[in-house]
Amino acid sequence: MISTKNVHLDNAHKTPQFWLIWGVLCLNVSAGIGVIGMASPMLQEIFAGKLIGLPDVGFNALDASQKAQIAAIAAGFAGLLSLFNIGGRFFWASLSDKIGRKNTYYTFFVLGIVLYALAPTFAAMGSKLLFVLGFGIILSMYGGGFATVPAYLADMFGTQFVGAIHGRLLTAWSTAGIIGPVVVNYLREFQLAAGVPRDQLYNTTMYILCAMLIAGFICNYMIKPVDPKWHMSDAEVAKLQAATATGGNGATGSFGIGKGGLDGRAALFWLFVGIPLAWGIYMTLLSAVKIL
Repeated sequence: MISTKNVHLDNAHKTPQFWLIWGVLCLNVSAGIGVIGMASPMLQEIFAGKLIGLPDVGFNALDASQKAQIAAIAAGFAGLLSLFNIGGRFFWASLSDKIGRKNTYYTFFVLGIVLYALAPTFAAMGSKLLFVLGFGIILSMYGGGFATVPAYLADMFGTQFVGAIHGRLLTAWSTAGIIGPVVVNYLREFQLAAGVPRDQLYNTTMYILCAMLIAGFICNYMIKPVDPKWHMSDAEVAKLQAATATGGNGATGSFGIGKGGLDGRAALFWLFVGIPLAWGIYMTLLSAVKIL
């Protein structure tokens, strides 16, 4: 499905492929972003006393100090999900180079549907390990979706305008930032008002998120190669590239790419970034261990 032809920026949004990928990203992100905002209260309300060795004590029966304890543990859960989010960007983007972008998104949707559907079962079993691992994988696919979609766009529309097309596609992220939290938060409040026990507040939500992923799966299935009528001719691409090369100071491409290995200056910058990151990962893992 990789395109060897370029589609002009002005025409990309006129194709069904743009809007199908828009839907794919929006639905994948909506499901993930809704969980991010509610990760801490979700863990507290579902497992409550189980987090501090009181398996028979529900959330409402905890005193203030106990609630403070489980809040600290749940913060570790939110941090752990962030690590999965980061790792997923590397893992899934690399995997997509081997299995293709469309198959990668198929994996996101099928695996996500299974994990969301099983989340209430993991909660009912009282299995913190399976619950945390399941949502960790879900959040890895949230990050992986962002890392993979630029290559998906390049496969569909060519590389000439992929940056600008990606910029327009990110409106799907903005939309998902509204849809995801609204679904999770409002449904939680509705269930609370209806008297649903706190450890079952999110069951219906998980099934709704499954439905969103099913819709995303269908969008991904419908993506086909772009109609050749939208392709730019080789002459048009050459003319555009020539105009770009002579329109500024003569520099083209991304500065620094292919211009050297790891010298002392580069190593210093890596340490500047890497040491705080490694410290943050270490502290997050220390907090996350308390969940188990």
